[in-house]
Amino acid sequence: MTAWALGVLGGMAVTGSTWAQEPAVQTSKPADAPVAAPTEPVAPAATVTSEARPATAQPPSEAKAATSVTLEEAILRAMKANPQVAQATGNVTNAEAAERSAVGAYLPNLSASASGALSSSRRIDPETGAVSSGSNDTYAAGLAASWNVFTGGQRGANRKQTQAQTGAAEAQLVAQRANAVLEVQRSFFEVLRAEGLEQVANSRIERAKQNAEAAERRLAVGSATRSDLLRAQLDHTNAREALRTAETQRESATLSLGRLIGEEGPVGARPMADEAPRPIALTPDALLVELEANAPAVLAAAATLKASEAGVSAAKATYLPTVRLSAGYDWFNQDPSFNGGSTSWSVRLGLAYPIFDGFLREERVQRARTSEMVSQAQLADTRRALRSGAAQALAQIRLSADRIGFSEQAVEVAREDLKVQQERYRLGATTILDLLTSQESLVQSEINLVSARFDYRIARAELEALAGRPL
Repeated sequence: MTAWALGVLGGMAVTGSTWAQEPAVQTSKPADAPVAAPTEPVAPAATVTSEARPATAQPPSEAKAATSVTLEEAILRAMKANPQVAQATGNVTNAEAAERSAVGAYLPNLSASASGALSSSRRIDPETGAVSSGSNDTYAAGLAASWNVFTGGQRGANRKQTQAQTGAAEAQLVAQRANAVLEVQRSFFEVLRAEGLEQVANSRIERAKQNAEAAERRLAVGSATRSDLLRAQLDHTNAREALRTAETQRESATLSLGRLIGEEGPVGARPMADEAPRPIALTPDALLVELEANAPAVLAAAATLKASEAGVSAAKATYLPTVRLSAGYDWFNQDPSFNGGSTSWSVRLGLAYPIFDGFLREERVQRARTSEMVSQAQLADTRRALRSGAAQALAQIRLSADRIGFSEQAVEVAREDLKVQQERYRLGATTILDLLTSQESLVQSEINLVSARFDYRIARAELEALAGRPL
């Protein structure tokens, strides 16, 4: 009774227009078949056929991105659109400007000035007592120069600090570019992964459709049960769901890729040739030695520490006196003319030493030492993180390479097994459950192969991002 109810519900779920779309299915059945009279078994097969079409044809809103790029094009465009790269480039420019300013501190300062004043005046003549009016005009110009003879080592410390800051900014730029490349590669590979999963889902839908047609033919001649047809329909529904999931993943990945490369809408990824896993040129120990010496993150942290150490020296230099040499030349006249007038010049050598400044020097030294201590901790942590990240990436590369080999073998075995089960089901030597089990094993093997290939690419990209160069 329960099986009959399930059969009725399965037939009711697919009634209506689908029968009208596939009338040939009804007329193709033998007239003397024991189950040909009821119309319920016919509808599911027509449903599978009609529903398979929209599963492979994407709606307009979900169509693949019209714009597609190669991985190299995506990386080049991302370098121009990435805000972190732009910020790092600006930091390098600012650091270079600060370094020029530190060099300019060794040069004298030169300034020029000019002024003119017009004013009226009234005075009393002492002899006549008469009041007379006139003007009192003044014109002046001057040239002044000054040079710090001795600054207690501040200029040298500031120059070393700015040089270290420039090196740190350049290393940060290299590191940021490597991170941007890694981000683009991840997004690019995710697009290709989703497209690969779409192909697997489409193949699964086609096989599910064939299974349903075979189940319907066997049901028509009485060599299969209603349960076979319902299970085939369920497998077809699951395949369509997997396709929609892959399409959603691909759409999300294309939008993410478009944002990374500065595009307003989705951007597709052009297919890449399947690349067999290749070994790293360096041994793990040699690779770690190179990373600790030349990795952009380590270079940036080391340069930051160097800048902090120079900052301590600059802060300590404020305890020493400063010697300043200055000179000036001035011209003064009451008439708007360069003829005549008065001139003067001056030369001054001064020494200044702040005996007490309210503990400001002590505060600067303490802040500089704290910054140095933090930079030391950051450098040590960066090296530890680099070793850990490199070891994890190497392990993931090895695992993904092994998984690729295992998955390729599994796909071959699963395909052969499915061929055997399909032939056995056609001959009536097995059940639909065995056929669907073999088909599910093939689908899972294909999914594992797609994932393993792109997991390998991503793991290798992560290791190259740590090194700052291709490996």
